Amino acid sequence: MLFLAKRNIQVSMAKTLLILAIAAIFLLAFGESVSGLPNTTFSGAHTGSQRTVGKGKWKLLLNNTGVVAMHMVLTRHDTVVLFDSTGIPGRSGYRLKHRRNETRCHSTSHSVDPSCFAHSIEYSILRNKIRPLILEGETRHSSGSILNSGTIIQVGGINDGNQTIRVFKPCDHGHCDWRERRKRLANGRSYSSSLSLPDNDRIIIVGGSMEFSYEFTPKKSSKDKSISLPFLDMTFNSHPHSSNLYPFLHLSSDGNIFIFSNRDSILFDYISHKVVKHFPRMPGEGSRTFPSSGSSVILPLDHSDGFKKVEVMICGGAATDAMGINTCRDLKGLRSCGRMVITGTKHKWNMDNMPKPRLMNDMVLLPTGDVLIINGAQRGCAGLHHNATSPSLEPYLYHPRRGRFSVLRATKIARMYQSSAVLVPDGRVLVAGGNQNHGYIFKNVKYPTELRLQAFQPPYLDAKFDHLRPQNVSIHSNRTKGVRYGQLFSVHFRLQGEPTNVTFTVYSPPFTTHSVSMNQRMLKLKCIEMVRSIDGVVNAILQSPPKAVVAPAGYYMLSVVNGGIPSVSQWVRFMHNA
Repeated sequence: MLFLAKRNIQVSMAKTLLILAIAAIFLLAFGESVSGLPNTTFSGAHTGSQRTVGKGKWKLLLNNTGVVAMHMVLTRHDTVVLFDSTGIPGRSGYRLKHRRNETRCHSTSHSVDPSCFAHSIEYSILRNKIRPLILEGETRHSSGSILNSGTIIQVGGINDGNQTIRVFKPCDHGHCDWRERRKRLANGRSYSSSLSLPDNDRIIIVGGSMEFSYEFTPKKSSKDKSISLPFLDMTFNSHPHSSNLYPFLHLSSDGNIFIFSNRDSILFDYISHKVVKHFPRMPGEGSRTFPSSGSSVILPLDHSDGFKKVEVMICGGAATDAMGINTCRDLKGLRSCGRMVITGTKHKWNMDNMPKPRLMNDMVLLPTGDVLIINGAQRGCAGLHHNATSPSLEPYLYHPRRGRFSVLRATKIARMYQSSAVLVPDGRVLVAGGNQNHGYIFKNVKYPTELRLQAFQPPYLDAKFDHLRPQNVSIHSNRTKGVRYGQLFSVHFRLQGEPTNVTFTVYSPPFTTHSVSMNQRMLKLKCIEMVRSIDGVVNAILQSPPKAVVAPAGYYMLSVVNGGIPSVSQWVRFMHNA
């Protein structure tokens, strides 16, 4: 049995109807219609966008993270794991006192022994402190996912690390560390992309440098090998720096995988190993995937259509002639963004333009359902610290329902090649990294290695909205370990006033690297009933996602969004029924 608030005094029907009438008048003034019953959730995205018209704020958190955030992952323990490359030439900004074997590291200015420098750290969001992690083998240009248990799985890299599988199991006691698995990938994987599958804790790894194939981990048999994917070969250009690396992968709610490479895309059945459909080529010139390095998201899936509509959005990239053999021309990047529904039978890219050109950008889904476009440059391409110029200092906020961009407050720190951004539970976006390439270079280069950690506070975090912000959110179910698919569970929270277009979103944190947020996913859940007591406590009954193809099993950040203003997120785990 779900346990509900004991003092549920339901708001009178007359008062509720009056509130709905006022809300209808307000929304109609902005060209929106209102539908639903008192206990029905509302979209709220338009209302929230109207209210949160500020520019946001930047805050410097740390001057030195020790390592470049080439890869960045949020854990369910409210920490963020950062790691870069153990090679070229092996130095980092965090010198260790002892190696893993407990032998002492001698502190000399010329020492570049890789085992005496941390190349991964764990950052505590609450304490604003870091601790070093031991990472061995070359991790540069790797990919990863997050397992059902919250364990991070990282695969591939370059050189001696290109077939390695590493795991990091977050913990409360602060002594957990990276571990290598004995089993290895079938093929070397650098610049590949990973995706969590509906199968429990199974990952697909797609592509890589001169790897036109895919494989799975764990393998069902020791005899399993990689499987050819001709689509990757088709999208490969004639020179080594082709733009088909780090392909964009998204799990459709029909169980198939959307794969985008260069400018083309397919829907792929990974079970039968067949291409289900070829989508239209994305209009315009240029390319989108690495080293052109645009970015991609699935827009939030919604319970109102049974999570059946799946829409992909891709923004930015490099010009057609920006890349040559071992060169990068200083050409203006792409301004265009494209949206396409990948479910159903009609497929067309709907194009729009960002305020300015952008590449090496990160796209972060916010609890409101809006998309934050942050980091990157306006000219050139990815690949080396000097390849791109004209840093993109202003984040953009994209409102999917209105199809409109807002320009937010600029940072003063250039976030170029090898920078990352992740959403954290309090609604901020942490931004770090930049230019670890060829060692930690701090002088005599235009864009030096960047070790500062910042937080961007989107407009919804402005104090003037605190009276709308849901407080003291807690999640309750009849199971201690999580919520099973299709089951009901309750969420308690406190509001100062009456609920205003309340929605409930859940967010799967991604493995972020090279402008690709692997496995990033957001859903708007169905609210069955919502009751507010006279002391401001609200009890809502929600329904979990129906199945794993909609939301792969694991930990999600649940946010209560009231009038476009989100709460601090709480972790909920969705589990297989069997």
